[in-house]
Amino acid sequence: MKYILKLIVISLVASAVLLAGCISQNTDTQMPDNQIQNNNQVDYHQNQMGMGNGGIVGNNGDVNVSLMCEDIDALPQQSISEEEKEGLLEMREEEKLARDVYLTLYDKWKLQIFKNIANSEQTHTDSVKYLLEKYNIPDPVESEEVGKFSNPKFEELYNNLVEKGSQSAVDALIVGATIEDLDIADLENWISKTDNEDIKLVYGNLMKGSRNHMRSFVRMLDSYGANYTPQYISNEEYEQILSSSMEGGGGPNR
Repeated sequence: MKYILKLIVISLVASAVLLAGCISQNTDTQMPDNQIQNNNQVDYHQNQMGMGNGGIVGNNGDVNVSLMCEDIDALPQQSISEEEKEGLLEMREEEKLARDVYLTLYDKWKLQIFKNIANSEQTHTDSVKYLLEKYNIPDPVESEEVGKFSNPKFEELYNNLVEKGSQSAVDALIVGATIEDLDIADLENWISKTDNEDIKLVYGNLMKGSRNHMRSFVRMLDSYGANYTPQYISNEEYEQILSSSMEGGGGPNR
């Protein structure tokens, strides 16, 4: 009987040692790539800092559309030129372009950064839409369907960017940085061509959001050991964006 009990004790000890080895092995095993990628990202809700303090723009680049609309309404409806109308029409679809590409690349790679920033881009395009409504300009977005645009150049851009971003996760992140690069350059161009305070308000806040998005994409690229070279803004402006903190706030009284 003592011999049997001794065998049972030895067996239990051996099992415990084996189980500990398995646990250690599993702990030391490298996490799946998608888990590493997602752990490298700042939590979406943490990125809303700046919104809770009455700011229009959050650190994630989101626009508080309700506050934006309040501030737009508080500003006078000035006369609007054809060039200013063109800028609003372009930016309405360009912000949708960003949203659509990010939604598609999220479906492809399941990187949370694309889903988060796609949600943010929705607030950007909604902000421009409110200006279109204020100035009684027909909305060029006839369908919210992903990849559908009134302006053929945006459909072509969508197809080209998705094709490039589908090659690898790094290529997808480079596409994200490229879109924000283009967005910043175009917003700077259009804001220089308007004297309407409400349009400048919206463009200025969208630029803050786009700079925050660029910082996020470049940070993710860095975690992959990759980098981005600006194509639309200057190297000096690009370096200044990266060396500065996330932006928030916005609005004449915020």
